[in-house]
Amino acid sequence: MAHVGKFGIVCLALIFTCAISSAEDDDHGADAVSYDKESFQSAISEKKHFVMFFAPWCGHCKRLGPTWNELAKIYNNDESPVTIAKVDCTVETALCSDHDVTGYPTLKFFHKKAEDFVRYKGNRDLDSLRKFVGEQSNQAEKDSEAPPVPEEEEKESLTELTDDTFKSFTERGFHFIKFYAPWCGHCKRLAPTWEELGKSFAGNKQVAISKVDCTVSNDLCKQMEVRGYPTLLWFKDGEKVEQYQGGRSHEDLKSFVNGKIQDASGSPHGKEEGKIPEGDDEEKVAELTDETFEEAIAEGLTFVKFFAPWCGHCKRLAPTWEDLGADYADKPVSIARVDCTQQKSVCDSNGVRGYPTLIMFQNGVKLEEYKGSRSLDDLKKFVDGFTKHIEL
Repeated sequence: MAHVGKFGIVCLALIFTCAISSAEDDDHGADAVSYDKESFQSAISEKKHFVMFFAPWCGHCKRLGPTWNELAKIYNNDESPVTIAKVDCTVETALCSDHDVTGYPTLKFFHKKAEDFVRYKGNRDLDSLRKFVGEQSNQAEKDSEAPPVPEEEEKESLTELTDDTFKSFTERGFHFIKFYAPWCGHCKRLAPTWEELGKSFAGNKQVAISKVDCTVSNDLCKQMEVRGYPTLLWFKDGEKVEQYQGGRSHEDLKSFVNGKIQDASGSPHGKEEGKIPEGDDEEKVAELTDETFEEAIAEGLTFVKFFAPWCGHCKRLAPTWEDLGADYADKPVSIARVDCTQQKSVCDSNGVRGYPTLIMFQNGVKLEEYKGSRSLDDLKKFVDGFTKHIEL
């Protein structure tokens, strides 16, 4: 020990460096809670846990690490009933042996007891893992003796939609839908207000107020891109139109719904307020339909606005779009529009997901979707970028 030598010093330095790197290079979920044997036993008796038993050198574990970290970001908060955790089996060998871990990674969901667990054997993508956690959490909620949350009180005036019933229920008319999770604190606080909103519109044939439990209908919530709870979405004829971002008082929500219904009963788009005579409007901006669309865009440049009459952004753009049509009336480009509430087929085929959607076509082929400012000058600059090539 008195004389290690240069080679020995280098080796010791390398070993020490590797040890530090291994400790700092945690690619198995930095946001997941890490447990040893003592902390593990006490933690799982207090709360439900989804645990990854892993080895740092394991390739499958490394590939799962980023996804496990995303799962931890979703669930490791004060309102969640589940903790996403991990155990390094190269360090906690006795703990992993106690839980019959024979391969890596091993994923187990614990229901507050070491012996009460479900071993996960499904796909390791984020959506599959979330669905599993939701199912296990929901089952635990049903099996518990805790008093029911206010969600149960909504059944009289609200329809609970599922993966199977959603499409048929929402295919016609207006729908204001709450996407929630039973364990979510914000959802619980909103529940009585949402119930009251349902009662306010119970006799209204134009709109239905309903809800979706995302721990049950995980596929539907994924399809609707629900990222947090509660998410409040407005639908028209089966299509998602807008996510509500306002206040959650009964008056705020009721005002939003009434405003949407009132907007829908307004005058035809682009002709309100008597600003533009109908005859001139037809000359400046072509109104395209499912039947005329392909023929209209088959030759030359056509800049098309896909809109909905009730859309506020569309209404604000309407006079600017008419001005654009007037400015290019004698130039090699057509300015047109499509009402997606009437011409659903052509809007679907062109991937329209929001309003207004502005797309430039040339000889029947989609060139580019416009994403810039909707001022007249910016729209003209966009169009001129295409017409200059033709004029040359």
